[in-house]
Order: sequence, then C-alpha cells, then structure tokens
Amino acid sequence: MKHSLHSANLPRRKFVKGLAAGGVIVGLYPLLQPARASSLNTPPSKAPVLSGTEFDLVVAESQVNFTGKIRMATTINGSIPAPTLHMREGDTVTIRVTNHLKEHTSIHWHGIILPYQMDGVPGISFAGIAPGETFTYQFKVEQSGTYWYHSHSGMQEMTGMYGAIVIEPAAEESIQADREHVILLSDWTDENPAQVFAKLKTQGDYYNFNQPTVFDFFQDASKNGLQAAVQSRQMWNRMRMSPSDLADLSAQTLTYLMNGTTPAGNWTGLFKPGERVRLRFINGASNSFYDVRIPGLALTVVQADGINVEPVTVDEFRFGPGETYDIIVEPSADTYTLFAQSMDRTGYARGTLTTQAGLSTDVPALDKPESLTMTDMMGSMGAMGNMDKMNGMDHGSMSGMQHSGMADMGKMIGMDHSSMPSMMSKMDHSAMSSMKSKLATASKQVRHANTEYGPSVDMRVDMPRTNLDDPGVGLRNNGRRVLTLADLKTLGGPMDPRTAEREIELHLTGNMERYTWSLDGLEFGSSTPIHFNYGERVRIILHNDTMMTHPMHLHGMWSEVENPDGSFQVRRHTIPVQPAQRISFLVTADARGRWAWHCHLMFHMDAGMFREVVVS
Repeated sequence: MKHSLHSANLPRRKFVKGLAAGGVIVGLYPLLQPARASSLNTPPSKAPVLSGTEFDLVVAESQVNFTGKIRMATTINGSIPAPTLHMREGDTVTIRVTNHLKEHTSIHWHGIILPYQMDGVPGISFAGIAPGETFTYQFKVEQSGTYWYHSHSGMQEMTGMYGAIVIEPAAEESIQADREHVILLSDWTDENPAQVFAKLKTQGDYYNFNQPTVFDFFQDASKNGLQAAVQSRQMWNRMRMSPSDLADLSAQTLTYLMNGTTPAGNWTGLFKPGERVRLRFINGASNSFYDVRIPGLALTVVQADGINVEPVTVDEFRFGPGETYDIIVEPSADTYTLFAQSMDRTGYARGTLTTQAGLSTDVPALDKPESLTMTDMMGSMGAMGNMDKMNGMDHGSMSGMQHSGMADMGKMIGMDHSSMPSMMSKMDHSAMSSMKSKLATASKQVRHANTEYGPSVDMRVDMPRTNLDDPGVGLRNNGRRVLTLADLKTLGGPMDPRTAEREIELHLTGNMERYTWSLDGLEFGSSTPIHFNYGERVRIILHNDTMMTHPMHLHGMWSEVENPDGSFQVRRHTIPVQPAQRISFLVTADARGRWAWHCHLMFHMDAGMFREVVVS
C-alpha cells in the first residue's frame, strides 16, 4: 500500500516553521566578512548588498541550521540568500566567481539578456567552473528591473545558491516609490536533495500530505452520493493518478523561507507611515509555487519578470520558481503580515511589514487544499460536470482511458447516468452547436508527436484550455481578487511587430507514477536541439499534457505571450503553463548561440523536461 513508509506522519498536517534564529551558522565557516564575524551564531537579517560594476563572488560550503539540525549548504559569500547585486542599465559589469567547492559550479543570470557564453549553463554555454578556479563573467547590462541569479549545476540551487539582482534604469525610474524591499522566497530541505529525488523516482507522491482519506470518501458520498463517490475513486485509481498531486514536495520535507528566514524567524521590513513601498518579489524556490497576499493591503502589480506592465490591483498572486513580480503597496496601519502559502497548502513563508522592529500581527490560517478538477486533467471537456458552463468549454482526453460515449463521461465526473438524457434535452441547442464547433476547432489544432505514445507519458490532452484568465486550482472563487496572465499587459506593446514566420509546438509531458518529465515524451538525454534561424520570428505553442503547472523558462530571449485571438499580451522570461492548458507566444531569435529551455521546477528539469535551443 502506498505511503506505508510514512503514513504515520500524514494526519498531523504540520509543517516545519523553523528556528527563530535559523540560517547560516555565522562564525563556523571560513569565508566570513569581518563585519559579520563578530555576531557569532546569529544569522544575518538580510542578504548583503553589493553595488557597482565589479563584483567578487565566492562559492563554498557553509553550515546552516534552519530546523534544529545542522546541515551543509552551498553559499555565495557565506550567506543565504546570496548577496543582492545592484547594477545600472547601460553599464558593463564584471563578475568574478571563485569556486571553493570540491565539485564544479556555475551561475546563471536568470532573465538577463547577454551573450550565450556568459549565460552560465554547463554543457550548453560553457564548461562550468572547476574546483579552485575563477571564472569571469562580463556583459553589458541591457535592461532594468528585478531579476535573480542561481547555480545551474547539480542541485546547488536547492541547497542555498541563489540571490537577487536589482537593475536601475539608465533614465529616470518610472515606478515611483519612497522605499523598497526585496522579498526572495525559497525552500529548504534538511534531506540530501539527491535522496529526495530518488524517493520521488520510486514513488512520485511520496511527499503528498493531501492524499484522499476514508473521511474524504464519506464526505464525497454524503455530498454527491455513494455511487458517484465510488466511481470517482475508481477512475483516479485506474489512471494511477491523484487529484491532490499539486506539488512534488510538501512541508513534510520543506521549510519555506522568506529572505532566508524561517516562518518562526519572521523576516521584517520597515516603512514609515504614508510611504509608497515597492516590494520586489522573487520566487527562488527549487520546487514550490507560492500564493502571496498581504491581508489588509491592496497589491498593485507594476512589473512582471523585470518588465513594466500596466498597473493592476489585486489581493493575491501566484508565482512559480523563476518568476518575479514588483508590487506597490501603500500601508496605512502599523503592521502587516507578508503571507506566502505553498500551492498544496501544507505550509507557508511569512514576514512582517511594519513601522517598528519587533512588531508583528496575526498570521492567516492556511487555506483548505483543493483537488484538481476534471478541467485541470482534461481541458474543457472536463467542464462537462458543470452543464451551466457548457458554452465556454474546450475539450480534452487522456491516453489510457476508455471513452464510450456520454454515459462513461457522466460516470467519470460523478454524474448520475440516468439524468444525462434529460439534462441534454434541456440544454440550449445553440449552446451545444457552439460547443461542438469549438471542440472541433481545438481538435484540429493539436499535434501530438509520435514520441508521446510511450512509457514516459501517462496522459495526453486533445482539446486543451486556451484561456489566460484562470488563477489556478485553489484560487478560483476564493473571495479575493487574484492575478491572472490575462491581467498583465506589457507597456509599449511587443518588441517586434512582425507576425510569426513559422510555428513550433511542444507538449509538456510526464508520467507521475514513474516520475519522468519530458517534452513531447522525450527526456533531455533522448532529445535533439531545437533550431531557430537567427533573426526569425517564431510562434511557440506550449501544450500541457500533465496535471501539474510548469514554469517554463527560455534562456537568452524574451517570450511574448499572445491572447487566444492572437493579440499581444505580455512579455515574460518564465511562463507558467497550467494543467491541460495551451499557451502560445512569439520569440524573436535575436541571440546567436546555444541556450537552455526547461521547466524551472528543479526535479522536473533534472528528470528530463529540458531542451537545448540553437540559434544560428
């Protein structure tokens, strides 16, 4: 039976809030700066800040203690997060990185447009930095905004090797604020990341806190009827999938960090009454999506992935590893909680925004976890469970499932088969015609590769959702205004007015039972590079055939997301693609060289959801 190794831990529904003074054990590693060496065993309250055009970064091992257990971390200049680098648009920067590890290392400058030789991906753009060696990165800064940097070697990023980049514009700053704070969210595990990965390869849902229980079954039976509850369980069991598979890792192994500080440590940012405060949010986590809100404060989004957008005010936003959002807040009270709960609702990172150090306020309770729906699994065909939404649907299907007409579909979504004819007869005929037309159009658009039909793929969505206005599972209809891709509009329009010269479609694929992740059913080791012609305008279609959201990051070039009608929406360097969703974007291949393209969930990348892109 699954989870027999750790089932005793599941009912407690607790997570590690860490130590109030958790972090790098200052004084016990050799690379201390003298100013910080005086405060032995007290972690720094924030990352050091380095400014200018020349930077020296030293990669080494450091002892840390986030949870009461001393572990080894990979640090830059002895801190977690690594130093925040302040640069200026138009400057040429020189960054010397010295490796004091016993293994190769690297640094990738996430979202920074630069020559491919400076991109920092071993095996793609350079050989990596050998032990004892120094590699000098040098490039002209061509942009402004909020970005970050991290290791692209092994699992060093997961063990602490990440930091923020703040680039001031060459001209006057258009975003007006009296004060700003970097809010870098990450996650930490006391386990060896390689062992965590091995557990997932053995059992993909090993860390899933929210598996359906007997109590859940009786609740479903009471709500929907015994037959529907049984059929629903049978369906998920046949597919060897779980509707609660929202995250590979949970608070069973992760401690969620804000600026390197545990929830118990309560990172604190100060402001003065009446100030406009800019919060530069960065998701530097290895494997965690965060849902962020500040109870009592409206959040005005002014920048996404370093690019200014038309301001939009929300209560909450979700972002995945690799994404950044700049937010303006105007606090009127003395104290607010910065609350970032994990997408699977097993834990949170938190901090305090306040007028006076030492103050804090209530931390919200975690939202109740919500299960994936049939729409998340099958595209809009899954929405047939809600007949009142019929004329807004698409359609999806799965390999490995037998579809024998509407009766079986009714069983799959928990509907009484006997009610289907009367329900169908009561539907508006024009709505049905519209739906059929949409389904037929969507079906023609999908092109599954032959390589998707194999052991690395456990499902295929034939008619995906194309809407950008879905906040995602757990955020729908929660009573708060939640940011979506449809809300984001890059100021100034697209960089390149041309339409696409050609089109590339890639499917995000996986098999949760085997814990394999891939593109078009091919793991990286079995794939060949994707070729762009220098200067061409290409439409990329990413089609998610899995039930997990993937933050897809293309190195070296901007991705300009399109609306379903083909109009320009927003410029990104990392695009979250939801389950059973199809997103298209345009890329101008204006950067010669070899580039990486991958899911930014670390274990998905390591398991094979990675491709090389060659521009020539």
